[in-house]
Amino acid sequence: MKERKLSKFYYGWIVIGIVFLTLLISAGISSFPSVLIQSLEKEFGWTRAAISGVISIRILLYGLIGPFSAAMLAKFGVRRTMVSAIFLMLLSLGLTPFITAVWQLMLLWGVLGGLSTGALANVLGVTVANRWFVKHKGLVIGLLTASAATGQLLFLPLLAKITSENGWRNAVYVIMAALLIMLPVIAIWMRNHPYDVGAAPLGSTEIVKPAPFQGNLLLTPIRTLVSVMRSGTFWLLAGTFFFCGFSTNGLIGTHLIAACGDSNIPIVTAAGLLALMGIFDLVGTTFSGWLSDRFDSRWLLFWYYGLRGLSLIFLPYALGTGYTQLTIFAVFYGLDWIATVPPTAKLTSDTFGREKAGMIFGWILVAHQAGASTAAYGAGFLREMLGSYTVPFVAAGFVCLLAAIVALRIRSSKASAAASAV
Repeated sequence: MKERKLSKFYYGWIVIGIVFLTLLISAGISSFPSVLIQSLEKEFGWTRAAISGVISIRILLYGLIGPFSAAMLAKFGVRRTMVSAIFLMLLSLGLTPFITAVWQLMLLWGVLGGLSTGALANVLGVTVANRWFVKHKGLVIGLLTASAATGQLLFLPLLAKITSENGWRNAVYVIMAALLIMLPVIAIWMRNHPYDVGAAPLGSTEIVKPAPFQGNLLLTPIRTLVSVMRSGTFWLLAGTFFFCGFSTNGLIGTHLIAACGDSNIPIVTAAGLLALMGIFDLVGTTFSGWLSDRFDSRWLLFWYYGLRGLSLIFLPYALGTGYTQLTIFAVFYGLDWIATVPPTAKLTSDTFGREKAGMIFGWILVAHQAGASTAAYGAGFLREMLGSYTVPFVAAGFVCLLAAIVALRIRSSKASAAASAV
């Protein structure tokens, strides 16, 4: 009777809903600095390179915390980790309206903001999906990854409008209100593992108590990295994900609104373009998760990176032409903005095993954010030097074409990983 009741309603879907909403808000916070660039330039006279440097540090720490976040999720549980990260976010946001210097922005948005949002990122989604799902795992990872796109869809136009009409400080308060709503939801309904509700992962019949975390919070992620450093598959996954970050949140997520401003496109309209990308990426990334359950993930990556590269090469032309061309870019680029995550996570899980997948994917995400950090600062620096974003946009396009070729060299079997790993 108990098994039949659980089969009708699986609590894992509530867990996925809570994580989706949390990642959605976290994504809105992560994308907010792109709205702030021009406002901070005007109010404080800071250079675009200086603000880009803060965003670059934020993006890097967002990725670097990933493997350690996976260890915290294993040791302290998902619920406690999520609540702690939200308290850190509230601290960084609450003090932001009082900043007067770049170093304060660096501390609050670069350091605290990067660490707290990084703890609620793709590693959380991959960890939860691996714990709760065997069946539909790729689809669930795609859905949780797509929450980043949905976060932009909901928050960016709203934050841009509030910033434009009422100032950026009021936009900060709106984000804080969303976080305060999520806190009791997580505290009351979030669960750490299927075992907590007497269930097996969906697609499995065995109810297994989770193994206690073994090791040190700081040393275990490092030892895990050392254990896979001899795996060619790991380096190929990390390398392609570096190119992914270089061409997405580090470049377009950070600089598209500012690039539109250079072309006299209003901030609300520019944010609307990112929101449009969010709509299509919600569809594209969720569909990518479905595809990764059925097709070779390496070929999916080949097509995603290749098409993204072509769209980025097209972008400078679109910026100088008009809204129709920019809309075409937004749709084309948006469909595979972060569609690369489900096949990359699937290859990681298939190669290194479900138990280690979260922490190893965390290190692969570090490479993603290192690429994003490089692009965030590099594009801002080149814009200062050259007066436009044409060179960084086109360069990122060719980098994506290279990533498409590299993706085909990834080996996905556990046997190949075992031959090259520990």
